[in-house]
Amino acid sequence: MRLKDRVAIITGGGRGIGREGAILFAREGAKVVVADFDVEGGKQTAADLQAMGAEAIYVQVNVAERASVNAMVETVIAQFGKVDILINNAGITMDATLAKMSEEQWDRVIAVNLKGTFNCTQAVVPHMVAAGYGRIINTSSVVGRFGNFGQTNYAATKAGVIGMTLTWSKELGPKGITANAVAPGFILTEMTAKMPEKVLDMMKEKAPVKRLGLPSDIANAYLILAEEAASFMNGHVLAVDGGLVL
Repeated sequence: MRLKDRVAIITGGGRGIGREGAILFAREGAKVVVADFDVEGGKQTAADLQAMGAEAIYVQVNVAERASVNAMVETVIAQFGKVDILINNAGITMDATLAKMSEEQWDRVIAVNLKGTFNCTQAVVPHMVAAGYGRIINTSSVVGRFGNFGQTNYAATKAGVIGMTLTWSKELGPKGITANAVAPGFILTEMTAKMPEKVLDMMKEKAPVKRLGLPSDIANAYLILAEEAASFMNGHVLAVDGGLVL
């Protein structure tokens, strides 16, 4: 098992990519914390992991609120005594063109995607520093590298996540903690599944591999960066996009 006895927090772990990551990490021996604002999805994922024989708990968290994040981390430390891996997977979209984007749309996406990543990482780092070990894995996006029409707020957060990742790799590397990011392309999730078939076909055509990514593709990338074999990977942005260039 590639993550035996490691304690992993996965934000947004109740559905989609986060759920797939939680299942994979559990199979690889990790003790998994499903951290999600969605109670129904979070509890179901934790229950499914427990049914597999894994040690897993669900903790409700609003990553945009520091008090909620602190409470989540305190629960994890009380339960497992440490945090080895943090997957900053939680994120939202509220799309609009620049001219039509509301202040609320801007503020909400910034709060969850950017501030949420900062909040969760800052809260777990003292525990990782004390242990002399840690894996921080942030979820960026192909949009954070190339931009995308109608996603000023989302692109800004995902570019910001890359900037934080590179900074943390320098600050935390000497303390035994690596910081890396995954930049997904078009991934088939509940959100994309609701899009018109014509749009999905266009997205497939843009990728040289001629398919949409699956949540398992991103979960596998999380695993690669989380395992012991990745100890010399630090400050890396791993593109998982089928070779896409927007």
